Amino acid sequence: MSQLPDHLTDMLRGLRLDGVDYTRCQMAAPWAIAFPAQREARFHFVSRRDCWLRTPDGDWLELRDGDALLMPRGAAHVLASSPEIAPAPPCSCKVRQLCGEVADVEGGGAGAHTLLFSGSMTFNIDTDHPLLRLMPEMMRMSEVVAHEPGIPHLLEAMGREVAMDRVGAGGILARLADVLAATIMRTWVERGCGEAKGWIAAARCPLIGRVLAAIHAHPETDWTVESLAKLMGASRSGFAERFAGVVGETPARYVAQVRMHQARQWLARDRLRIAVVAQRLGYDSEASFSRAFKRVIGAPPSQIRAAGEASPANLFEAPAAAAE
Repeated sequence: MSQLPDHLTDMLRGLRLDGVDYTRCQMAAPWAIAFPAQREARFHFVSRRDCWLRTPDGDWLELRDGDALLMPRGAAHVLASSPEIAPAPPCSCKVRQLCGEVADVEGGGAGAHTLLFSGSMTFNIDTDHPLLRLMPEMMRMSEVVAHEPGIPHLLEAMGREVAMDRVGAGGILARLADVLAATIMRTWVERGCGEAKGWIAAARCPLIGRVLAAIHAHPETDWTVESLAKLMGASRSGFAERFAGVVGETPARYVAQVRMHQARQWLARDRLRIAVVAQRLGYDSEASFSRAFKRVIGAPPSQIRAAGEASPANLFEAPAAAAE
């Protein structure tokens, strides 16, 4: 376990939050909210009174006071005071916008109150990025406060920022949510939650963790199976078999995906010219880069650059069409 934190830190080093939509939800029974699938990650922390979760797989689970959830790819789910309650969309709740993307939310009936801290988080990589696809649809931690005593202090600090509505509160909330998300991920890995496959298996394997950290830290490098095997200290065939068994795909395919998703970020977020991106990744021509990019991303780089990055939506706001 002593090696785990360093490898986990390396894997998460490039995973940052570009924005956060933070809400403090006070729900009175009976209540149920259906959160549709979204591009952003979403987290929930149950701070007062138990509630129920319908998972992305459709199963109902009871959440206890102190439980935390993270949906890294924004999978659809339902939170409710009871599984029998018909869910309503988030925009059906009463919303008091405090500052920027920060809101107080109230909803439900006249019964017992449940306090939830929730947030939509925009990572600096898209949901199809290999690092996020290695994660499960849902990361649940029971009694997380017992293992991460700093979480209540993080939530308290976020609550203060909400209440004071000072200049720069949105940016501070984003950084606090960044720490909160990383803490939830670390707890999930360290406490052995879920099956040891995919991302969790990669995070726990020191040798594979070292390789993944190098790939994500330097996507511009022309990684080969031989160079990665040398980094792991194994033979070419032994490395390839071990990597595919832990990660779920071949080293060459994983490297190609990481490189092209980095290219996508340079094009959409940083607005770099296609020729510059191709040169950064070591391609001899813009045409050869464009072909490789389209094979992985499914669209030409010119289309991605023209579209840019979409702005995240606040689920607790009514759709524009409905408001008219």
